[in-house]
Amino acid sequence: MAHILIVEARFYAHLNDMLIDGVRSALEAEGHSHEVVTVPGALEVPAAIALADQSGRFDGYVALGVVIRGETYHFEVVSNESARGIMALTLDGLAIGNGILTVEDEEQALARADKTRKDKGGEAAKAALAMLALKDQFDVA
Repeated sequence: MAHILIVEARFYAHLNDMLIDGVRSALEAEGHSHEVVTVPGALEVPAAIALADQSGRFDGYVALGVVIRGETYHFEVVSNESARGIMALTLDGLAIGNGILTVEDEEQALARADKTRKDKGGEAAKAALAMLALKDQFDVA
């Protein structure tokens, strides 16, 4: 079974708790173990994954966080650059499920974080596992 690291940008604790619940349910349903590490914001998630990968302790990763549009351009920077950083890591061969929500308001975030509604945390966990299976299929270390 796989050992997955959940990297969460814990800016909105109540929303992150919902996302993590979805991730844990999806991983545990398949018999996988996990750990959680917290970083200050979504921009730090890719760096944390890159550092963790150097340890060799994890088979895959789930990136979590919530970015809600505000009044400034900061939303675009955080949304785009966190996604770009995660994508760069996946192109390097890491199995990552991206569960960083980028939304207009809290209601959209609640709908996506709640595992009884859109369950984006669970979907991110399943994406990480699917990419891990693909690595196994191609016999990639």
